[in-house]
Amino acid sequence: MSKRVSLKEFQEGLAGRLKAAASEAAPTARLGFEAGGGNWLVRLEGSGEVLPVPEIQSVPLTRDWFLGVANVRGVLYGVTDFGAFLGVGATPRGPQNRLLLVGQPHAVNCALLVSRLAGLRSAADLVPEQVEDRHAGWTAGAWRDKEGRVWRELDAERLLAQQDFLDIAVH
Repeated sequence: MSKRVSLKEFQEGLAGRLKAAASEAAPTARLGFEAGGGNWLVRLEGSGEVLPVPEIQSVPLTRDWFLGVANVRGVLYGVTDFGAFLGVGATPRGPQNRLLLVGQPHAVNCALLVSRLAGLRSAADLVPEQVEDRHAGWTAGAWRDKEGRVWRELDAERLLAQQDFLDIAVH
């Protein structure tokens, strides 16, 4: 029978692994996640915190991919459905969904709703890949893993500077 792990123990373990990977002399690990039907990576120093999805309060007159705001320990974060922002439809809601606080390391209260986490990926296990990328303004390349899956790397800082991402109002 499998050992049961509480959510708190899981989060503490994940936080410890993320902290250890982020403290490497030359960080080579990336946090993997799934969103919009694709595989994504983000550098640990640009990933911020990962949380289960809290209650999200909608905001009127905003684009369909902007879900609203969520209270994270007394701080409001704007929440974007990353799959919908990519133009591939709303993220199906489920228990594996997570909020990735990508703005946290950049002092911006911004979170991405993603389908699920895919764990840590080592850059040593990835091979650079050439793919057509319509998100070139805020991606930092693409990679192929040993299983042949393609992973796009999100550059959170550049995403947070994109006018299309910042302009949440319906026109």
